[in-house]
Amino acid sequence: MSHAYDLIVLGAGPGGYVAAIRAAQLGMKVACVDENERLGGTCLRVGCIPSKALLESSHRYAEIAGKHLDAHGIRVGGVELDLSAMLARKDAVVDQLTRGIAGLFKKHRIEHVRGRGRLQSGRRVEVTLADGTTRSLEGRFVLVATGSVPATLPGVELDGDRIGTSTEALAYPEVPARLVVIGAGYIGLEMGSVWSRLGSEVTLLEYAPHLLPAMDREVSRKATSIFRKQGLSFVFGAKVTGAERTGDEVKVRYETKDGPQEIVADRVLVSVGRRPNTSDLGLAEAGVETNDRGFVVVDEAYRTTAEGVYAIGDVIGGAMLAHKAEEEGIAAVENMAGGHGHVSYDAIPGIVYTHPEIAAVGRTEQQLEEAGVPYRKGVFPFMANGRAKAMGETDGFVKVLAHAETDRLLGVHILGAGASELAAEAAVAMEFSASAEDLALCVHAHPTLSETVKEAALACIGRVIHL
Repeated sequence: MSHAYDLIVLGAGPGGYVAAIRAAQLGMKVACVDENERLGGTCLRVGCIPSKALLESSHRYAEIAGKHLDAHGIRVGGVELDLSAMLARKDAVVDQLTRGIAGLFKKHRIEHVRGRGRLQSGRRVEVTLADGTTRSLEGRFVLVATGSVPATLPGVELDGDRIGTSTEALAYPEVPARLVVIGAGYIGLEMGSVWSRLGSEVTLLEYAPHLLPAMDREVSRKATSIFRKQGLSFVFGAKVTGAERTGDEVKVRYETKDGPQEIVADRVLVSVGRRPNTSDLGLAEAGVETNDRGFVVVDEAYRTTAEGVYAIGDVIGGAMLAHKAEEEGIAAVENMAGGHGHVSYDAIPGIVYTHPEIAAVGRTEQQLEEAGVPYRKGVFPFMANGRAKAMGETDGFVKVLAHAETDRLLGVHILGAGASELAAEAAVAMEFSASAEDLALCVHAHPTLSETVKEAALACIGRVIHL
């Protein structure tokens, strides 16, 4: 049987477009189906990139407006917020990057088929195009990379305005006087931080007893203290039961151990996680099995239960991270081509881009304790680091966890300046099965923030120097 394409990718997010490029590099003829005019998926258009642009802009504003530069001998007055210009800069960053992906598609001769794709039997995809007509595609392989969409809460109806998701929170036309964020995970903390810095009174309602439920508890406790000093308010153990809009206000109802509560806000951001984007994909008809949570079931090579159909990224579950999806996309394509694609899930960094940043690679103390794994830990504070002192960024610490018997690195957790960049060293070390001693004996330039990682590793083996 002849096929028009070697690979048809459903979804042009980080997993999909990276897989398409890698497939083209391997000599495949590739079509990428996505209904949006701009490539890059949720992450680039209304997720990772625009949120980081706003985090950077809002941090600079808060640093100047809050007189944080006084200690550096810098006096600034008359600071004003131009929100429309800040939002325009965010949009320009997104536009530049989406056009960059379009350029990569052109370079690698990848066809962007703009429309909504639906799986058919026999590795065929029917695409409903923007003008309402349909087009049928057939390939040797199909890769499902449709990502995820925001999860919702019973009793909280999204109106795309006063009650919305992170998509709306990236483009509020004015700074809300009162913002309620439902969920204190990655997205809730980041967007809550943005609007708090710009002047909003932000309250985060979290069902769990602490923020960032999946992260290390010691990091969570310290981060909570830091964020409260920055002006964020938290209510933990809060079960949200409803939200009602009256005019331009929203009343949010929730329950705690003290009984029913309510809070009034100008805007509400619902940030309670994400669910797989599999609506009307034709998975069942094509023979693609999903689990009880709606995630596509795959084997170790990312093959689904339908012959020739693969799936990667948020749609298969696990950590919903762009870089995870990218690596899975590359691995899946290399498996299709007869190679041996593989992803090391124990060495995938998770980052929260607040200030200070939070980064984690590997397992937490709680996970090791629950699994009965013997471990040692080393902790080193940024307060004791020369570069952090010079920068005035002394909040936080680095924690290194290693096996008590083999010294193999099991987890590295960072709360502090530059954590997102420092995490790369930990990921590389864990990828190569390094020990805490290996990490401790590597020469780190002085003075740098990276010395905090070295010192934490030294602390793990009982040889810390600067503490």
